[in-house]
Amino acid sequence: MTQDTGIFETRSPLLLRGVCHNDRIVDVVVGDDGTIAAIGENAGRGHEYDHVIEGRGRVLLPGLVNTHTHAAMTLLRGYADDMLLQPWLAERIWPLEAHLTGDDVYWGTRLACLEMVATGTVGFNDMYFFMESAARAVDEAGLRAQLSYGFIDLSDPEKREHECRATEGLVDAVARMANPRITAAIGPHAVYTVSAEGLLWCAELARKRGLGVHVHLAETETEVADAVRATGRRPAALLDEAGLLGPRTVAAHGCWLDDAECRLIGERGATVSHNPASNMKLATGRAMPYPALKRAGARVTLGTDGAASNNSLDLFGEMKTAALLQKFAWNDPTVLPAHEALALATDCAHAALGFTGGRLEAGAPADLILLETRTPCNTPLHSAVSNAVYACSGAAVTTTLCAGRVLMHERVVPGADEVLEGATGAAIALVSRARGDA
Repeated sequence: MTQDTGIFETRSPLLLRGVCHNDRIVDVVVGDDGTIAAIGENAGRGHEYDHVIEGRGRVLLPGLVNTHTHAAMTLLRGYADDMLLQPWLAERIWPLEAHLTGDDVYWGTRLACLEMVATGTVGFNDMYFFMESAARAVDEAGLRAQLSYGFIDLSDPEKREHECRATEGLVDAVARMANPRITAAIGPHAVYTVSAEGLLWCAELARKRGLGVHVHLAETETEVADAVRATGRRPAALLDEAGLLGPRTVAAHGCWLDDAECRLIGERGATVSHNPASNMKLATGRAMPYPALKRAGARVTLGTDGAASNNSLDLFGEMKTAALLQKFAWNDPTVLPAHEALALATDCAHAALGFTGGRLEAGAPADLILLETRTPCNTPLHSAVSNAVYACSGAAVTTTLCAGRVLMHERVVPGADEVLEGATGAAIALVSRARGDA
């Protein structure tokens, strides 16, 4: 992934010729406005285009969207594994994060973007620190993102004031960028790390600025028990009372939601981001109740969580893990079939973040990926959707487009070597500072 093929630098009219879509061979014309100008058999006729990508032997899918990440935690991949959750956080993750710099977050996010481009993800929902640096990384990488500062006040008024300033700073910085691919959101970390006053402040800023909300919800049994013990109410109800549960809310994890909370989430039009690999690796003890959320009409999407607890950002792996976990957890092989798993990572995810992609039709954003069929995971091709969910990894992706711009073609991502070198150096320096070697 080092050689620039020459079609990546600018967005221009483009033809994807002869790709497989819904068991048909079609052309896709991408206009210079970054949208699909035409799609169908021989759709390229009568259209002008500057570049042609040959699609023979390739399957066309919408680009995937990751609805819960801490992108810069790619620098922590493999740093702390196979530990109980609280020691993992308190003894390894938080002490290292205390030494983070904006430069670290920039390189960690660039590395995350590179991994996502290479595995067919065109957009993501991120919560972390030094988020202006993350925004710069996303801008350069060419992806879509909704970015939130991880608001944690621990009921300390002085810290709450700092978190308020940091949140407003990110919102203003993203507005100044005026990049239609990048939006800001409000990121109250969770009900156990943010005071009631902090939750109310976050809700009011989100309402006033018309922004989405990104929050952790019911990840562990302890979180739920502590909330009930302290307030008499479960976490979803606390978010709702603060005004944080609505159509623009993405709540990550949801492992310990009960039926009433699922119904509340459905009534409010909120989204739950299922993070099966991270939840299984950290042994949260229960699978997100997908059947109950589906019955309640709640939107469900997929997320990887950070690379410190997954350790991959490959949504193809997450689709398979989600489908298998849900079947196993509820003892029903019909739960979360392949077509639903793909929808969770495409049109449901785009809609949850206010992106207008996820659809393969004229007028939709050209957020597209091509998968190689001449490879074992796609042979035979009885069902492209089944293969994508159950057989393929992101390594099957050959081409990734976001907003009409080709970010990867024939597994080539321009500038990949620079990103790998920069991220490696940042990770080494971060660990060195944390160990007192700097």
